[in-house]
Amino acid sequence: MTNLEKRSVAAGLSVTTMGLGGTGLGNMYRATDPKVAHETVHAAFAAGLRYFDTAPVYGFGLAETRLGEAIRTLPRQEIVISSKVGYDLVPIPDSEVKPVLWDEAPPFRADFDYSRDGVLRSIEGSLKRLGTDYIDMLAIHDPDEALHFAKGEDPYARSRFKEAMDGAYPALDELRSQGVIKAVGVGINQWQMLSDFVEAGQFDYFLLAGRYTLLEQEPLATLFPACERKGTKLVIGGPYNSGILATGAVQGATFNTKNAPQDVLNRVARLNAVCESHKVPLAAAALQFPLAHKLVVSVIPGARSVAELEQNVQYMQWPIPAALWSDLRNEGLIDPAAPLPKDGG
Repeated sequence: MTNLEKRSVAAGLSVTTMGLGGTGLGNMYRATDPKVAHETVHAAFAAGLRYFDTAPVYGFGLAETRLGEAIRTLPRQEIVISSKVGYDLVPIPDSEVKPVLWDEAPPFRADFDYSRDGVLRSIEGSLKRLGTDYIDMLAIHDPDEALHFAKGEDPYARSRFKEAMDGAYPALDELRSQGVIKAVGVGINQWQMLSDFVEAGQFDYFLLAGRYTLLEQEPLATLFPACERKGTKLVIGGPYNSGILATGAVQGATFNTKNAPQDVLNRVARLNAVCESHKVPLAAAALQFPLAHKLVVSVIPGARSVAELEQNVQYMQWPIPAALWSDLRNEGLIDPAAPLPKDGG
């Protein structure tokens, strides 16, 4: 078992600096055997991870169901679970099932619903699937309707900001004030809209996917100072930018769920060259880098097998010399304002 540090998200709530992202349990891209999913959760717990993130839309209920089944034999009081609201899972006939991100998913479609009733209904469904009587952290999910924004695309092109703040936020805020949940957040794949959320409400955390990584540090200048002022912490999802920081700049590498463009491949190749010169796997540097920032409480890479989980744990503990980070900065590959991890070599 590893000795993972815990960091505070809100009063009375801390998470381990590494958690398990739930998309793999929901059959993202390809199916995961239910037994393997169960074993992966147990391996995470055995390795010292005490934070598990999930969402109703991950596999249209599959990820929550599998996590719930796996934790039944684990001490619930030692585990922190975060889930999300904003999607309504609507049953559909098998004939209407279309190919989606989730392989072999049950016959549902996901409709956006940020209303108070929709939020309460969503939480009730999550509690049933998880087989628990409470969820520690709840985030407003995808209020921009987007899995990914292409470079140059308007991040506000699809916005449900008002619906989220008018419906979902007051409902979650009320549950927090009643002690039903301990933390309220937003889970999204862009940082720009979070700059509005941080001013509009009192959020304990943002689950920011793939936007503060070894490859991208854009939120540093504007979002992070606002979060620090408001006391909002950050959970970093997609620390490998959906693949490329784990695989390197190989043929077919994915960057934020799409094939990586040439400029990204070139930058990752440069990052990898510096890592190789210090005999450090690129993925280890990618996993450890975000945690140098004091606002970041956890990184939550997904894993769809025990082997992947154990590999992530190994990367999290990999000794990285300070010279690697300074070399990356000197090469112009890390924002000068980004805090760097302490010498682990």
